[in-house]
Amino acid sequence: MFARLRSDIQCILERDPAARSRWEVLTLYPGLHAIIFHRCAHWCWGRGLKWFGRFISQCSRAITGIEIHPGAVVGERVFFDHAMGVVVGETAEIGDGCTIYQGVTLGGTSLYKGAKRHPTLGRNVVVGAGAKVLGGFTVGDGAKIGSNAVVTKPVPAGATAVGNPARIIEADAQARREAAASRMGFSAYGVTQSDDPLSQALRGLIDNAAGQEHQIALLWQAIEKLAPTGAGKDCVPGDAARVEHFEADKLTHLIDK
Repeated sequence: MFARLRSDIQCILERDPAARSRWEVLTLYPGLHAIIFHRCAHWCWGRGLKWFGRFISQCSRAITGIEIHPGAVVGERVFFDHAMGVVVGETAEIGDGCTIYQGVTLGGTSLYKGAKRHPTLGRNVVVGAGAKVLGGFTVGDGAKIGSNAVVTKPVPAGATAVGNPARIIEADAQARREAAASRMGFSAYGVTQSDDPLSQALRGLIDNAAGQEHQIALLWQAIEKLAPTGAGKDCVPGDAARVEHFEADKLTHLIDK
């Protein structure tokens, strides 16, 4: 029990730069307190003490602001960071090394008792703030759920899900992923600027439009040079766009906000 507690404290020290000491984590981190309460509630639940397990769960909710059903399975080194408003359903499973931020719901979409209604998170999954993962499917090992994403379908291992409804972004090659991880360290909120496919598509369209305007301006300039010789005099209208006016940088900045 104490070895597991030390492991939980150590994982928080590794992932939260605000944590200064083991004593601070042990006494002041509600995410750790919620894990401790849940282990007691889950022990009671598994031995038929359903009411007492729910009672401990309710006490934990009142103290920490984190609601974990006593029937949920929570692995080792799971970190609920800040985590106010987190809700974890009865049949949810959280794998080892997962990180879950505030406002996350691991919920269900089915009303059938006894069914697998809530999601299963693999190992080392990151669920960003405000994300909703709804349904009895699996989120693969090492996957990331972006902040405020609404996920209702399985997420492959190593992929990222962003948006509402969530869009799945496949993982890069293993070597590239490891190189990025070593450069960036822990991806705290499970999303980076380059993750959103909609933003990537819009940036591509902006770049394409800017490139076309540049080419058109070059063409009109070339035609204009021919005008004095008579070859292009009648080909250059008065409103020909000889100078680029497309503000690609401004539009890209709006997308990235």
